Amino acid sequence: MKALLIVDVQNDFLPGGSLAVPGGDEVIPVINALEPRFDLVVATQDWHPEGHRSFASAHPGKKPFEMIDLYGLDQVLWPDHCVQGSPGADLAKELNQKPVAAVFRKGMHYRVDSYSGFYDNGKKYSTGLASYLREMKVKEVYVCGLAADYCVYYTAKDACNAGFHTYYITDATRFIAGESYKAAISDLRQIGVHLISSEEL
Repeated sequence: MKALLIVDVQNDFLPGGSLAVPGGDEVIPVINALEPRFDLVVATQDWHPEGHRSFASAHPGKKPFEMIDLYGLDQVLWPDHCVQGSPGADLAKELNQKPVAAVFRKGMHYRVDSYSGFYDNGKKYSTGLASYLREMKVKEVYVCGLAADYCVYYTAKDACNAGFHTYYITDATRFIAGESYKAAISDLRQIGVHLISSEEL
């Protein structure tokens, strides 16, 4: 079975959002067109409590995009985003959500960020996504969404490491920074993730 995994297509990551990914809205029509081609469609949702320790606002004197050590992990400090229950945390209304069978929330633990849809950054907490995909007899995972160099990258990496045949849909994601995107793509290639365009599906 093939699954489409839509990562964090939420208002705060779209133009006008608090952590807008350049061109983030451009992935939505691509994803909507892809959904009917899959046996299963699943989404992830960033879902941070107020005052999450990954927010720059939680660290007096720090600014967004500064790097700190957060309980032993390297952490980019982000603008407040995807706060639980806020409009910014909602999945984009333009995204066709009817085919989405399940939504897995991440980033809920106050002290640790969670880029991947499978685990937090410290690999202490599982979202249950891997178990769900296995229960649904999924063999191939196709990853898309936002942002290419963070949450999509780590989700694809963890999917591959969990034993799924993993595909990264290059035109169905957008990145925050060019250098981190190049590093992410290089790493994914090395571990065996397949990079494809939507036209190849």
